[in-house]
Amino acid sequence: MKKLLSALLCFCVALVSVFVAKANESAGAPKVSAEAFVLYCADNGQVICAENEHKKMKPASTTKLMTTLIALEESAALNRQVTFKQDMIAEGSSMYLKVGDRLTLSDLAAGMMMASGNDAANAAALTISGSTQKFANRMNERARQIGMKNTHFVTPSGLDDEEHYSTAYDMALLMAYALENDDFAKLTSQKNTTVNFINPASKKTTYSNHNRLLSLYKYCIGGKTGYTMAAGRCLVSAAKKDGLTLVCVTLNDRNDWNDHISLYDYGFEQYAYYQPQDERFCVDIPCVGGISDKVAVMGEKPQGFVIKAEDKSRVERRVCLDSFLYAPIFQNEVVGRVDYVLGEKTVFSTNLLAVNAVDLIKENKNIFDKIKEFFTYG
Repeated sequence: MKKLLSALLCFCVALVSVFVAKANESAGAPKVSAEAFVLYCADNGQVICAENEHKKMKPASTTKLMTTLIALEESAALNRQVTFKQDMIAEGSSMYLKVGDRLTLSDLAAGMMMASGNDAANAAALTISGSTQKFANRMNERARQIGMKNTHFVTPSGLDDEEHYSTAYDMALLMAYALENDDFAKLTSQKNTTVNFINPASKKTTYSNHNRLLSLYKYCIGGKTGYTMAAGRCLVSAAKKDGLTLVCVTLNDRNDWNDHISLYDYGFEQYAYYQPQDERFCVDIPCVGGISDKVAVMGEKPQGFVIKAEDKSRVERRVCLDSFLYAPIFQNEVVGRVDYVLGEKTVFSTNLLAVNAVDLIKENKNIFDKIKEFFTYG
């Protein structure tokens, strides 16, 4: 009996798996080789498609996304000098720093993002926090702030450790967050960069970005590669097309370049960024009881929003505003709104604000009027 129940259970699980697979196929999402992946919209936080996106895995050198971000956020990172020391030496990929080399913290960030330098990651961690343990604590604190709930960092470089792990989804959150930093966004988009050393002054090295997707896919705006024997090939990237920003993460994926391109093509086919083309709404509205008989009303600058690509041409603008307003009205007071609707569903709204304040009319009553009001209403 137990064997029969077990067989039935296995059959049901297999049936559900087939159904899910067919559902994914019907949605048109491409098949990928990754053990875990996610295609994430940075503009609205939506997961477009994914598999095992919350599975804890080794992120390898994609870890340096966090290390680079923290380094760039350090005050005066552009000019803060770092002298490379013996205890900063690390195994694995390197920007080939030598003891006594002196460069800036921002140059270390470049070495991490371009050459995936483990030596640069160690140097940044020790310079900023004094030890890799303290720096890891800072990394984990920032991860919590970003919302990375299934991540724990141990090393600044991403070298394997049993307690060093993340997920495809968490790394997508990190990439989307990091792109909001202008210095990071500029650095990660470069195909190569040249570091001019402070010491020796004659040393000048050009580092090429390991992220080949910058050349393979015209919409790619950055990312970070990673590899160890235990982690396999890892890739975090971002792409932007017609205002829509997507982030793709694949972990343990032997075909990552092609998989990212396929996923991006799918995402950009499915979704679009709608940017209202009309000017800011502006109109004069009659005002009752004020020192002015009208008030200027202006909409906030229309922002874009993400929508299904097939619905982009169907969006309509509707203005919600009374035919007149009562004084007093304060400057920048919300007096209405502009809705962008799809059918009967509002997909986005912006406020209508009063441009100027309108005070009440000051009544000029004589003493006899005031006495009359006192006995009438007192």
